[in-house]
Amino acid sequence: MVRLRIALAAFLLCAAARAAADSGAFVVKDIRLEGLQRITAGTVFNYLPVKVGDTVDGTRTAGAVRALFKTGFFRDVRLDRDGETLVVVVVERPSIGSIEFTGNDALKTEDLLSALEQMGFAEGRVFNRSTFDLVKQELHRTYFAEGKYGAQVAGSVTPLERNRVAVKFEISEGVVAKIRQINIVGNVEFDDDELLDDFELDTTGFFSFISRSDRYSKPKLAADLETLRSFYLDKGFINFDVDSTQVSISPDKKDVYITINITEGGRYVVRDVYLQGALIVPQEELFALVTVVQGDVFSRKRVTETARRIGNRLGNEGYSFVNVNAVPEVDDDARTVDLTYFVDPGKRVYVRRVNFKGNAKTRDEVLRREMRQMESGWISTEAVERSRVRLNRLGFFESVNVETSAVPGASDQVDVDVVVVERPSGNLLLGAGYSDSQGTVFDISITEENFLGSGNRLRASFDTSRVSRDISVSWLNPYWTVDGVSRGIDVYNRRTDASDANLADYDLDQIGAGVTYGIPTSEFTRINVGFNAEQTDFVAGPSASREVMDFEEDVGEEFITLLATAAWAKDSRDSRFLPTRGSLSRLSAEIALPGSELKYYKLFARHQRLFPLAREYVLLLEGEVGFGDGYGGTLELPLTENFFAGGLRSVRGFRANTLGPVDSLDQPLGGNLKVVGTAEVILPLPFAKNSNSFRMTVFLDSGYVYGPGEDFEFDTLRYSTGIAGVWLSPVGPLTMSFAKPLRSQPEDETQTFQLTFGTSF
Repeated sequence: MVRLRIALAAFLLCAAARAAADSGAFVVKDIRLEGLQRITAGTVFNYLPVKVGDTVDGTRTAGAVRALFKTGFFRDVRLDRDGETLVVVVVERPSIGSIEFTGNDALKTEDLLSALEQMGFAEGRVFNRSTFDLVKQELHRTYFAEGKYGAQVAGSVTPLERNRVAVKFEISEGVVAKIRQINIVGNVEFDDDELLDDFELDTTGFFSFISRSDRYSKPKLAADLETLRSFYLDKGFINFDVDSTQVSISPDKKDVYITINITEGGRYVVRDVYLQGALIVPQEELFALVTVVQGDVFSRKRVTETARRIGNRLGNEGYSFVNVNAVPEVDDDARTVDLTYFVDPGKRVYVRRVNFKGNAKTRDEVLRREMRQMESGWISTEAVERSRVRLNRLGFFESVNVETSAVPGASDQVDVDVVVVERPSGNLLLGAGYSDSQGTVFDISITEENFLGSGNRLRASFDTSRVSRDISVSWLNPYWTVDGVSRGIDVYNRRTDASDANLADYDLDQIGAGVTYGIPTSEFTRINVGFNAEQTDFVAGPSASREVMDFEEDVGEEFITLLATAAWAKDSRDSRFLPTRGSLSRLSAEIALPGSELKYYKLFARHQRLFPLAREYVLLLEGEVGFGDGYGGTLELPLTENFFAGGLRSVRGFRANTLGPVDSLDQPLGGNLKVVGTAEVILPLPFAKNSNSFRMTVFLDSGYVYGPGEDFEFDTLRYSTGIAGVWLSPVGPLTMSFAKPLRSQPEDETQTFQLTFGTSF
């Protein structure tokens, strides 16, 4: 068909040229257009290479015919002469009047029309048969990409009035072909299951309907082959190779079979490691960064990591354009490798200026005080990255991007450009939530995290629930002094109904004010000291136990506490809410000062650490210990200051605050020693990969609370296990768990499902 059209066009060109040649050359006095329906005369004149006054002959007319054909608007073009008038006779191609799809359930009509429009095939456009054929091929490819290899696409073209056509595509989608089997041929050292474990493609499984991992994709297969190659190279198989791959489809187009043929080769061991080039820092320091040493099995991943670590180390010395190449020298007979790292540091680069862009509200000084990269000093990759992290943790910005740009005319200078996108830092929040321990929660708060662009925080809130009512106002200046000492001021009024929190029957009404200072001692450590004055009204409930009545009789219904606090913390985690790496260590103490009607002290210790495991699994270990006692005239820790355990934030599977001593009415009373620990494995989920707002874990919790005179014993600890999820939703965090106690006593109050929504995380 294509050849016929070409021959016809050539014939028409020759005929037109011959007609013009027969009539001879002439000067065009006028140009007349015939046959136009939709195409405007101006469009034709715009493409016609002949103007009034031109002399035309056979060559000119042949060129004019070619020019009009190339527009694609016309099915036929002919040039005639009428005296001194050039007559252009055209037959327009039809336009597309409508496009209709039938049978497309998997793909929306709107999406298909949008894809066709990008190909130049849309309503109102000129209909072109070759484009029509390409569209059908593209529809086939689209369905193949969806795994529907049995899809059939039939197209029809129906003429309409006014030189238009109606295009209709009848689609038979068929079913999605699933990967039935993936075979690896040639593997000796490792079995198929181990090799396929890291593949993105997989046979049909539980999560396949979400991850779509059982649908064949050529790009995914290419990525999986690279994953397979990396697996072997990281295990020392330097000569590993993928010989071939075969993908076959069953006759009914429903099943896909993949076969991968490989050659493993032998395993190689590192014989020696060398460093060459301008090392800048002592060689011993760089050798300490080498992760694969003499006698180790060769690993491409560890070799690459070593090159990265050396580059980062020299980058901290100002050599931001360092180039580290690892060159292996292979001995196939001995199956050993000598590794040589060639280091080319380039020039030391200095920072001319640090520029900030996008901070319309936030003052420059607020950003500049978080910068760890200084002007006029040499650039440090570690300092630049730490600066970005600190700016991001302020919470004032949607995004923080740090770029370096070369200074014109200076090969050893750069500018550091910090580009931020501000988010609204003030908000009025009206909220509601639910907690197993507190019931329905209502809160209203006004918060300005970046008051007048100064970086200071102002917050006023009112929270009420079945258990408590809290009214508070707080002010925090994170840079009360230029060297980063912070000062926070709090004023509050808090009412608590202890019986509704699964505790003994008493009510508290507390009003107080306090000030806290934070002193940074390093990039990751901080010391906090504070002072708080509080007046407490204590009222025993109508069903109060003997212990509650005795406490009220001893201390009265009203008492004042002057409280001093101190804490040391080291936090290297990558997130405060859902961390995946790093650790947190915190030691704190509080003591009721002389002059208080109750004299006591409390000590706390908490440690959390995260360990990356294989395949994006992360192990989280956490332990917490709290101890308190009275001193002076107070014989033991006041019951209003007791520790409690049980619930979502301590030992899941047990009712909140119920683990520990009880009073004479078997109501939880709390104790002066708390021991809680947890081990969690953070699960990688295919539907929430790399999510910063959702997490699912399996856990093992343990803990208990001991009263005065009780010693800690492992046999008394309660244990539980289960699965938990956290979602940082737009309206507040949602935390839930399904837990089963592994060790409990008959008097314990267990709770399989626990939920908190909308309360502070």
